[in-house]
Amino acid sequence: MNLESPKVTIDKSAAYIFNALTDVKNFEKLMPDNIAKFEVLDNDAFIFGLKGMPEIKLKMKDKQEFSKVILGAASDKLPFTLTGNINSLDENKSEVQLLFEGQFNPMMAMMVKGPISKFIETLAQNMGKL
Repeated sequence: MNLESPKVTIDKSAAYIFNALTDVKNFEKLMPDNIAKFEVLDNDAFIFGLKGMPEIKLKMKDKQEFSKVILGAASDKLPFTLTGNINSLDENKSEVQLLFEGQFNPMMAMMVKGPISKFIETLAQNMGKL
């Protein structure tokens, strides 16, 4: 299952956005209002929970300086990645898009597609809070 957030334009440099996204504690600022839990586990991992959903542990998997940040599920039960693509528009303006790639059975995919789409859209819209 592949999902994309809308592209959002932010009045910050690509380097600023990249550095903010590689500091996992900043993801708390991006979370939706219905967050029930957010806890930084170490420099590369955090756990979060939304009301009515199971807690999810995300870990930094890869990063390409100033252009891409890849987080992945720390558990093999729900294998997925969340990629932040950063595109520099000019010195103080960037475009960010989040891509979700998950390997779910068809029943699970049907159940989680709506909530995950809304979740990554909210994360993208909140990028301006960084």
